[in-house]
Amino acid sequence: MSPVLLAVNGTLMRGLPLNANLLAVGATFVREAKTAPIYRLWSINDVYPAMLRMSSGGASITVEVWAVPPAGLATLLLKEPPGLSMGRVWLFDGEETLGVLGEPALCEGMREITAHGGWREYLATRHARRA
Repeated sequence: MSPVLLAVNGTLMRGLPLNANLLAVGATFVREAKTAPIYRLWSINDVYPAMLRMSSGGASITVEVWAVPPAGLATLLLKEPPGLSMGRVWLFDGEETLGVLGEPALCEGMREITAHGGWREYLATRHARRA
């Protein structure tokens, strides 16, 4: 079976804490991309992000697209933090792929970080504030 493209927006990205989960199932990096401007992003206790599709007020979020063997998708999902799932994600170039999304209840009371444009960008501002 052909690999499935998966857009990731947080700790599964290259060099971040859960990237080893992608590598362990034989996934390969394809490219960096931006989502269509229909998503918002929240920091979940500054540990990982949650991205939600919105009917209005969204923005483009930085993601990485990975090719994942179909058998590895369930393994990845089971290792994701609670409140994250997989669903359809639309990229800026019009491509549709699977992606990691958050549940709305997970984002309640959390810090919205959409204006940063992505998880890495948010982390960079956190580190800059500490310096």
